[in-house]
Amino acid sequence: MIYTLTTNPAVDMNVNADTLTTKKVNRTRDAVYTPNGKGLNVSFTLGHYGVDSVILGFFGGFSGDYIVREAEKRCPVRPVTIDGITRVNIFVTTPEGEYKFPNAGAPVSREKQLEMLELLRGLDDLECLVVSGSLSPEMDASYYDELIDVCQEKGAEFVLDISHPHLAELVERHPLLIKPNDEEVAEIFGVNVADEGDILSALAHIHERGAKNVLLTLGGEGAYFSNGEHVWRASAAKVKVLSTACAGDATLASFLSAWLGARDEVEPALVRAMATGGNVAMCAGLGDFALVDEIARSIEVTRLS
Repeated sequence: MIYTLTTNPAVDMNVNADTLTTKKVNRTRDAVYTPNGKGLNVSFTLGHYGVDSVILGFFGGFSGDYIVREAEKRCPVRPVTIDGITRVNIFVTTPEGEYKFPNAGAPVSREKQLEMLELLRGLDDLECLVVSGSLSPEMDASYYDELIDVCQEKGAEFVLDISHPHLAELVERHPLLIKPNDEEVAEIFGVNVADEGDILSALAHIHERGAKNVLLTLGGEGAYFSNGEHVWRASAAKVKVLSTACAGDATLASFLSAWLGARDEVEPALVRAMATGGNVAMCAGLGDFALVDEIARSIEVTRLS
């Protein structure tokens, strides 16, 4: 079974506004509230493609209750309840673009961190853990190592979609897959990705550090996937972007949905990933994936090496 862990979930509020100014009251419309967090989005997207998973996370207060209640309509949830209130993130789309207002989140005590580790140890069906997103306040980066320790004790694989600088050391633990973007590769691994030659060198460097597979996303410039032996390039979906809030999570999950069970079938997995991410970028939240098949026909994948 795949388990997804969101250490810092959120309720996302997506709204539209004609203007955003300090001079007057800014009226908004079309509010969409969604239970969110990168791991939750991964589970929701996996479910859309018929792949079962279970959501793990830390949840607190009225917003945490809302996330668990809504998520359970789509996927099993194993929550760890914390004090405080799970954060609410705000995304405002205006004619000039999207404004993002993420909050820090509720602290997670050491007691609750240990509770999650014990929950993981008790999972007899854990095959793969997908760890996504930022850490909550009071959580040290060494918590990632503790999660990996449990996975390796149980013989489970793990996937990392995090932007913490500690990822540079975590790849030495041989994750099955990491999904950085271009900015994260530059900031975390200290390698330039200005052109394709740089990208190929960066991918080789990350493999040398220990990552088994790398899915490098470049936003509107597409993505690259490397398994340490070959590298593939995928074009981006040409869509009108409404919100990028969930697109990266959907890209990762849709790739996993096709690739985990058939790891030699990289090209169809990349087509699904780029089409799904593009469709989600057109929506507030994850949307309904209604245009994935149509968008997929425009995605081009090339094996470079």
